[in-house]
Order: sequence, then structure tokens, then C-alpha cells
Amino acid sequence: MINDNFRDASGETTARSRRDAMHETIASEAYALLGTGRQTAPFSTRFPSLDLLDAYRVTAMVRRQREDAGERPLGRKIGFTNRTIWEEYGVYAPMWGYVYDRTVHELGDVGHGFPLAGLAEPRIEPEIVFGLASAPQPGMDARTLVDCLAWVAHGFELVQSLFPEWRFTAADTVTAFGLHGALLIGPRHPIKPGTDWAEHLASFDIMLSCNGAEIDRGRATNVLDGPLHALRHLVETLDADPDNPPLAAGEIVTTGTLTRAFPVVPGETWSTALHGIPIEGISVRFV
Repeated sequence: MINDNFRDASGETTARSRRDAMHETIASEAYALLGTGRQTAPFSTRFPSLDLLDAYRVTAMVRRQREDAGERPLGRKIGFTNRTIWEEYGVYAPMWGYVYDRTVHELGDVGHGFPLAGLAEPRIEPEIVFGLASAPQPGMDARTLVDCLAWVAHGFELVQSLFPEWRFTAADTVTAFGLHGALLIGPRHPIKPGTDWAEHLASFDIMLSCNGAEIDRGRATNVLDGPLHALRHLVETLDADPDNPPLAAGEIVTTGTLTRAFPVVPGETWSTALHGIPIEGISVRFV
């Protein structure tokens, strides 16, 4: 019996060691691709057992690597909240990643154009972005979540794929920075009494255009029934995460694309128009 117990414990230790080695390998390889525009085969093709728990452990490891290099995490991005794109990518549930001071930009500071260099197969996503005044808690409804907000903005997230032709598993997307490349934030609208943000954020429409031609339309309900619902999903997901901290006051959260995501190239100008919410459309030119 003693020998059997020893053998079982030894087997568990070996399995943990192998899994730890897998996490370290993936984190190192993903970090080495950061900002290069290079791609690799999906990690899941080499590590078939890779699951979401593994992937978020890698996320925490990459965060530490980026912090050691001088980057500062500013908040989170939520991906795949738009159910209309799940079949297109073969990912059928939301995921999240960190955003950093190196990747978050004020749209008003972009000037004559935002460079796409260093991004792998970049695509554009029009999103609603929140700034947190206080930490939201699990179980909060939409109106209580609004009370946790300092401001609301409209922005573009530039997503990228470390994996050729945007082919991956859900766990792959998490290991690859949540597909995050950059976040361009438009004018921030402070939360003030008298504006029913819970209602507006649940019912607006958006049009996305490129070089003046309409490309797609979307609506608030595409994003898990509204951006506040996406925020609540993230809060509850983080509550069950053993490796990454919950949201805190001061963090930025971008809630997922309201339309399909579209490839972008230098020379294009992308713009939006919103209806049913007191937020203006935005525009950006890529170089």
C-alpha cells in the first residue's frame, strides 16, 4: 500500500511538472512573438490537452513577463461576446485578455494615422469601452453595474492572430493575448445623473464604414445582450479564476465587437455612426 501511494503521488507530481513545462513553453513562445507580426502554428496542435484553465495560467505568466519588461496592465478586453461571429471562428463562448499601457491609445492622439506594423493579420472591431470607478461584484444587475462606471466610450479594438488564417481553438486565443493588438479609445463620457445608461447600452445600433462605404451594421444586443451583460460575464468569470485577479477600480474594460471583425490595411479610413445612445461615431486612418 505504501508503494502504491508513493507511485500515485509520483505520477501526479510528474503530470503537474509536465503541465507546468507546457505553460512555460507556451508563455515564452507567445511573448517572443509580441510586436513582431510573426505567427506560429496553434499551440493546441502541439499540446492537444491545452484547455482554458491552462490558457489563463499562461495569461498570468505572460502578464508577469510584460510587467518585468516595463509594461503596465490597464485593464481587460473581452472577446467573442458577439454570438453572431461564433460559427465563423469556431469559438462558442467569451474569453478575455489584458490590455496594457503599450497597447491602449487615445483616439484623439493618433493624429494622421495609426500604424499597423507589428500586428499579425489585424482586424478592426468597434466596441463599447468602460472605465471603472469601483470594482464590480458578481451578481450585480445592469443598473448596479452602471454605478461602478466612471465613464463610457466608443472605441476600436485592433485584434490580431498569432496563428495563420485565424485558425485556432478557444484556448489558443487566450494564450495569444486574447487576440488583443491595440485599443483606440474615443471621447470619454462621464457617468452623470440624468442619463439612463443602462437603457442606452442595451438598445443602440451601429454602422461600420470603410473609406466612406458601409461595411456592416450591428446592435447592442449582439454583445451578450448588451455591453453591461458582457461586463457582468467577465466579473463572474474572474471570480472563478485561480490565477488572475478580479477587476479593480481604475481598470479599462472593452466589451467586444458589435459587428463582424474585418481585415485592415494601411491607407484605409474606418468610421462608425451610432444611433440610440448619446455617444458620437469615431474615425481612424491606418498607416
